[in-house]
Amino acid sequence: MTRRTAYRVVQEALTNARRHAWSATVRVEVCYDPHRTRIVVHNDAPASRSRPLTDGGGTGLAGLGERIGLIGGSLRAGPDGAGGFRLEAGLPTRVAG
Repeated sequence: MTRRTAYRVVQEALTNARRHAWSATVRVEVCYDPHRTRIVVHNDAPASRSRPLTDGGGTGLAGLGERIGLIGGSLRAGPDGAGGFRLEAGLPTRVAG
């Protein structure tokens, strides 16, 4: 369950970066320990402020937050204060059940 959720976190974050900041540098960091997996996806401010490549239309970060919450994880996402965007997810390494 955690592996699939981690995959979706990175997939959603990269999709959003491409959609909203297609010209920006994006970094993905994954830190793992026996109790928690931490994922940080951060994009710099885009070089171009052109309109998004697509309008989206999915559940996006809200749906991702719900999915993460179901396994006992946490999600923080928002502007980084320098024109970029930062997403951080904390996932339990093992999910009971």
